[in-house]
Amino acid sequence: MQQNEHLELGIINTLRIDRFTPHGIFLEALDGKDVLLPQAYVTEGMQEDELLEVFLYTDSEDRLVATTLSPKAMLDGFGLFEVVDIAPFGAFVNWGLPKDLFVPKMFQKEPFKVGDKRFLKVVYDDRTHRLVGTEKLGDFFERRVKGLVQHKEADILIIAKTPLGYKCIVEGKYEGLIYHNEIFEKIEIGNQKKAFVKNIRKDGCIDLSLQQSSAKRKDASVEKVLTLLNENGGSMPYNYKSDAELVKDVFELSKKEFKRSLTALVDSNVIEVRENGIYLKS
Repeated sequence: MQQNEHLELGIINTLRIDRFTPHGIFLEALDGKDVLLPQAYVTEGMQEDELLEVFLYTDSEDRLVATTLSPKAMLDGFGLFEVVDIAPFGAFVNWGLPKDLFVPKMFQKEPFKVGDKRFLKVVYDDRTHRLVGTEKLGDFFERRVKGLVQHKEADILIIAKTPLGYKCIVEGKYEGLIYHNEIFEKIEIGNQKKAFVKNIRKDGCIDLSLQQSSAKRKDASVEKVLTLLNENGGSMPYNYKSDAELVKDVFELSKKEFKRSLTALVDSNVIEVRENGIYLKS
């Protein structure tokens, strides 16, 4: 571990244990500035001059304070937060620390209600010099996409459901969308997944698919059917006539992909399709 040169708000800092007091431990950066780690987080094993990793945020009196706890999201990070309190000027969400994260009204898309779960980004507010949450993410997406091309796999985070589909954060910095009619598995806001680039639009938004394209997707679909057959003793009560929604729930495939997979397995003499289901051949 390397000691921080300065105290940095909103991220994990590595600081030296400088001195013990009745209120807690003072931790020091290389520039000599220090911060209090309250007594609640002090353990018997902590010793003077040791380096300690802590998260820095501000307490209820806007003083910089350290904690050994980790929040749901740090500065510039994203997370799904539950609304725990409402005030005339904004709302408070639980982010895993003693002091709740404040979301100003101007950073809310729609009025928050206690119990809501909202997808937010943790940002630094230049006016108040505090960490706050924002639901308005559009300004934070990079519009010049680099390193991604059609069919390439990417890490995504599901952040919102829209009339068209599910909005995503792609590779932590780009905006993406998966269309409803191309989703054949259960997904929820906050899910982290792998997806494949279908198209990069002129505005920098990326159209995504949860399935691979062409031959790779066909091979994966066939393998999925075969795996489930093996896991279920070599037979399952589904065939070409099975309901599309049922196929989607059980196999996480579209009806078209499922039928194509059955045909491929029949042509390979691996399975037999009957009126009451599909069967592995011995």
